[in-house]
Amino acid sequence: MADRLLDNMAGFAGAVKGRAAGYKQPKGDEASLINNDELEYGEQINPGDNSGDNFGGGGSLPKNFQMPVLDTVFGKLEVITTPFSMLNERISRVVKVPHYLSDKVRYVIACLLSMGFAISFGLRCNLGVAIVDVTNNSTVTEHGKEYEKVPEKWARFSTSEVGLMHASFFWGYLLTQVPGGILAQTFRPNKIFATALIGTSFLNLLVPSALQISSELVMFIRFFQGLVEGGTYPSCHGIWSKWAPPLERSRLATIAFSGSYGGVVLGMVLSGYLTQFIGWAAPFYFYALVGLMWSALWCVLSSSTPAGNRYISETEKLYIEDKLAEGGVYITGPRTKRVPWKAILTSPPVYAIIVANFCRSWTFYLLVLSQAAYFFEVFHFEMSAVGLLSALPHLVMTIMVPLGGQLADFMRTKNVLSTTNVRKLMNCGGFGGEAFFLLILAFTESTSGAIAALTLAVGFSGFAISGFNVNHLDIAPQYASILMGFSNGFGTLSGIIGPLVVGWMTPNKTREEWQRVFVVAACVHILGVIFYAIFASGEKQPWADERASNDEYGDQAPFYNAKGYGTVGIPVGEKLQDGGEGNMGMGGGYDDYQQGGYYDSRSEHNGGSMMNYS
Repeated sequence: MADRLLDNMAGFAGAVKGRAAGYKQPKGDEASLINNDELEYGEQINPGDNSGDNFGGGGSLPKNFQMPVLDTVFGKLEVITTPFSMLNERISRVVKVPHYLSDKVRYVIACLLSMGFAISFGLRCNLGVAIVDVTNNSTVTEHGKEYEKVPEKWARFSTSEVGLMHASFFWGYLLTQVPGGILAQTFRPNKIFATALIGTSFLNLLVPSALQISSELVMFIRFFQGLVEGGTYPSCHGIWSKWAPPLERSRLATIAFSGSYGGVVLGMVLSGYLTQFIGWAAPFYFYALVGLMWSALWCVLSSSTPAGNRYISETEKLYIEDKLAEGGVYITGPRTKRVPWKAILTSPPVYAIIVANFCRSWTFYLLVLSQAAYFFEVFHFEMSAVGLLSALPHLVMTIMVPLGGQLADFMRTKNVLSTTNVRKLMNCGGFGGEAFFLLILAFTESTSGAIAALTLAVGFSGFAISGFNVNHLDIAPQYASILMGFSNGFGTLSGIIGPLVVGWMTPNKTREEWQRVFVVAACVHILGVIFYAIFASGEKQPWADERASNDEYGDQAPFYNAKGYGTVGIPVGEKLQDGGEGNMGMGGGYDDYQQGGYYDSRSEHNGGSMMNYS
């Protein structure tokens, strides 16, 4: 991580120096030489002669141009970053992807994302489990003697304080949904995801100490955990916008999302065992360390585009780029600078996704926060049975979500239905089935019938993930992270409103009151079915076309796919002005700063480079 941060600082210094020298962003055909993924730290250099400093075929520095301060800063950065870069190279040689996965790196990325989401949601479970042990006032037996376990003075939190500690996470989480999408659109989304996990893991280490000080401090830490985790879902969509071939979007995205539901199951079980056998603080430390270790592995194996991955085979890289180009998504070509906010905010398909996310989140948070209370108050389950039952829906979702993704992509690959109809079928079928079984859950008086209805309701909702939750990548792949921020923000809002509605509707906690709760949830889903069926689309929207959105470049730059062109957009084998070949980092085309120019090459990292920009 440190080498990435310092390398980025070094690259930024070089870009600043290049700008100060008077270099401007290329226009027209020159823009085609810029890798859409690699343009991040300043603008590319205008073509020019080779006089002065060797900037490698691109515009050269004036001979009389000097910036002693930046030269000194850059020199120091180079000295500092070199050891970290060497360490990164050693790690990349040690960590190997098995040969049989060399053409399936995108699935390795999907599995890593699934693990990341599992850790993220497991972190959210720590407080819920630990607080029960901390505040528990009960009789325990030890060495054959019974005594009353009385909470420490600092642990005597009121019910409202516990509720605020839980809610503070969602306040922060809500605030950074849209900003997280914008960050994932502007910067490398794999780094945004890593930053979120690293940040929330470090903050998790502070929670045990904060619990012993005050509930306000815990709320403060939980609020910031929500803030940093707000970028996880948007950045995931940002990754798939450049990694997922169009006909594999459903299966890749749902593999990643399944970790969210599996993480809740695993988080509750692990946190419970760690609390019981080690202590209430153990889950916080365990998940924090696991999150940091996962982040280290993610930083080595991941990249924001296939071209930037050191482990991917040339075959898979070209396959992904070709399929994306056929679908109108261009990794090579100019980076889109302007976001069509007006078009996004007035697009019916966007609102179809937002409404669907709100409806699905309504029931998701209803089950997470109120399911245990329902079975305890209506069916008088023992708490041990309630805990097991609380994990059941998430276990079902873990299985059904990737299965739904496989089914959706199968229908699209075999041309059984159009993408639009597949999304509507999966979403409306999932929502409709969930609404039907929620109504059964509301009116059944049988314990086994309630459990079966709950399981089937959640099972059907798993299919809906292959509808609305992947739909962002269909209608606007290059803005998918921003759209995910919008829709997930509204989904989080339902998680704040829903519990308030449940509390208002169940003052006496009777069966009739709980019936109304589930009837309302079913009606919410029926409204979601109607709205999505009318306004949803699986086709790329006109305002999301990459060619149309790059008018600022002047003459429209040509876009190239992987066939016949390098992954940096330079024709393969074409000679640059200084005689170098058209591959960055090869020949003299784009030299590192130490060779006389600035480090602006944004090199590919198959085989690695001194400064790693994956």
